[in-house]
Amino acid sequence: MNFVIHSGSLDKKRSDCLIIGVYERQKLSPSAKEIDQASDGFLTKLLKREHFKAKEGDTLLLHQLPGCRADRVLVVGLGDALELSAKQYCKILGSAVKAVTATPSQKIVCALLETQVATYDERWRARQIALAFADGCYRFTALKSEPQEVPALAQVELHPQEGAQKAAIEQGAREGKAIAEGMKLAKDLANLPGNICTPSYLAEQALKLTERYPKLKVTVLEEADMSKLGMGAILAVSRGSRQPPKLIVLEYPGGKTKESPIALVGKGLTFDAGGISLKRAENMDEMKYDMCGGATVIGTLQAVAELGLPLNLVGVIPACENLPDGNAVKPGDVVKTMAGKTVEILNTDAEGRLILGDALTYTQRFAPKAVIDIATLTGACLIALGRHATGLLANDDELANALLKAGEISQDRAWRLPLWEEYQEQLKSNFADFANVGGREGGAITAAAFLSRFADKFSWAHLDIAGTAWTSGRDKGATGRPIPLLVQFLLDQVAG
Repeated sequence: MNFVIHSGSLDKKRSDCLIIGVYERQKLSPSAKEIDQASDGFLTKLLKREHFKAKEGDTLLLHQLPGCRADRVLVVGLGDALELSAKQYCKILGSAVKAVTATPSQKIVCALLETQVATYDERWRARQIALAFADGCYRFTALKSEPQEVPALAQVELHPQEGAQKAAIEQGAREGKAIAEGMKLAKDLANLPGNICTPSYLAEQALKLTERYPKLKVTVLEEADMSKLGMGAILAVSRGSRQPPKLIVLEYPGGKTKESPIALVGKGLTFDAGGISLKRAENMDEMKYDMCGGATVIGTLQAVAELGLPLNLVGVIPACENLPDGNAVKPGDVVKTMAGKTVEILNTDAEGRLILGDALTYTQRFAPKAVIDIATLTGACLIALGRHATGLLANDDELANALLKAGEISQDRAWRLPLWEEYQEQLKSNFADFANVGGREGGAITAAAFLSRFADKFSWAHLDIAGTAWTSGRDKGATGRPIPLLVQFLLDQVAG
């Protein structure tokens, strides 16, 4: 999808659809006023006739409006406030995208760029428009035997207000498109079933990125490599599967040569049946999404490479399956991690923290200035926060606050949970250094407490995306979160 800046009069522009905003009580935006004048007041008459309330996200599709060369005019309600919040603006964009993609429109003009949003400039607005339209056209149809109808939208022209900084708008649109493309890659990987998206397949897709972005370096460690490194936790989890585990390492050297990188570590369980601690059959198909953390890392690296951000970034993805088998790890087994610490595995379904523990230890070799792990780690986080916010825990307040800020700016929000020393008590074991579970109470926190034992040598944050990585029900599918949050965080590092 292409995003370009529109110039000239709106009424004289040929397009499949023109999107304009109207406030409550039929207060017209500047673009709506221009179209109303061109139509000799016919737009106002139609709004009154249709009793258009113009509440946030309301839409009204008009055809062949007199005086306007667009085939369609989509009127979007902007609500009562002349200056919207970020949440309100994104809601309005979502309604516009839904309405436009229900039409056969291929080339459109969007005048919502002129809408004022409190504390956010036109670069941010352009980014949100590009992201909303590009991501809103996403459909997963790769495995359908019959061609599926997908939105025809191919080009969006952003109509700026007079005196706008065109360079900022172009940059914002470029950022939004890159984020959307990273989300698409992550969603495609996550939506694939476990019989296709195996650890080997995930590694192959990471390697393919180097064809498009030569600056990227991808290394894949095999089972023998992990054995030499003493990665007993990853190897224990993968024992019940016939698919070999992979440790996928992506390096993006966009910054100065000796500058310490930021590291992203993503859980890559391409299917999680729970192992010997077998999950319930209900909704087990959704456990193909247990690799969304790994998909997030790949998608984020692609977005960063596409934007050419001037920073050093490393992605580490431990990828394997967790299945029951005669050779599978058993409850009560004790394994030795790469860090030399021993873990009593009381529940084989708490496997994500095991593979992440070894991956975090491996990440130390890059001397990172900050490490962020991303994982569909605990159902407890879903219970605590629902599907609205990603769980955030950290050993560094500055890093945690930067991620929270990035979540607010991107509207891909996170909520911080405590990581107090008291929670470590729940991980005590009589037979090993510590156990891999601490009981039902505070499950999302004790899982992070486990990970913190492998992150004591660097600034670290943990994002539990169990509630935000995918949606269930009729609209089941991966969301691409928290790529917008992470890319915003990285953009902030560059700007700061």
